[in-house]
Amino acid sequence: MLGEKMELSKRLQAVADFVTAGYITADIGTDHAYIPIYLIEHKICPKAFAMDINQGPLLRAKEHVAECGCQEQITLRLSDGMKALEEGEAQAAIIAGMGGGLVMKILTDSWKVTCSLKECILQPQSEIAKVRMFLLEKGFTFLKEEMILEDGKFYPMMKVIPPSCGESQSQNWTETQIRYGKLLLEQKNPVLKLFLEKEIAVKEEIIRKLQKQAGNHAEQRIKELYKDLKFAKEGMEYYDL
Repeated sequence: MLGEKMELSKRLQAVADFVTAGYITADIGTDHAYIPIYLIEHKICPKAFAMDINQGPLLRAKEHVAECGCQEQITLRLSDGMKALEEGEAQAAIIAGMGGGLVMKILTDSWKVTCSLKECILQPQSEIAKVRMFLLEKGFTFLKEEMILEDGKFYPMMKVIPPSCGESQSQNWTETQIRYGKLLLEQKNPVLKLFLEKEIAVKEEIIRKLQKQAGNHAEQRIKELYKDLKFAKEGMEYYDL
């Protein structure tokens, strides 16, 4: 592998592209350490931390780091979230490829470390709207949002500034913006458009099938789907502007 630079999947590439050049970066839940290796090899970061809660992935990460000759620049740490990271050791943290609940827990459990960072790059795999709401309530500032389609799956991600770094902006987001991403909607993100079109088509199809059924459960589900449909259609209105 020496001499060959790390190539990332579309999703991981988009995450790596969010990192500010020159920042020491901690990759939380690093797995194979692909992102830290990429950041070092492409001279985006001077140093990186590859951190994981499990010994197995960290051993694999250690092998990959050695294969690429990046042992001097990449520090490997066994860590539950960011608990093994000290305040000021890194300027950026990547938390990608895990559930939204876990993303919020990691940020909260190491709150002082979170607030010492200059940026967090997050790519939650679930509960996206809850994560956005959490970030807004805690005073994070949204800098960028992106959405990637890879192997039939949609991956939203965001780059945010923790509340202690400068003033947090007043951010009043509508429910539609919280559901789908204010910046994605304002940018008329083409992948989000595909996602919304799919959402609308799927929900309309389910409603059609449920309308043929009787009973309170079907009625309640139809009501919920119409609510979801309303927000998806509001999202699509951004593309007509």
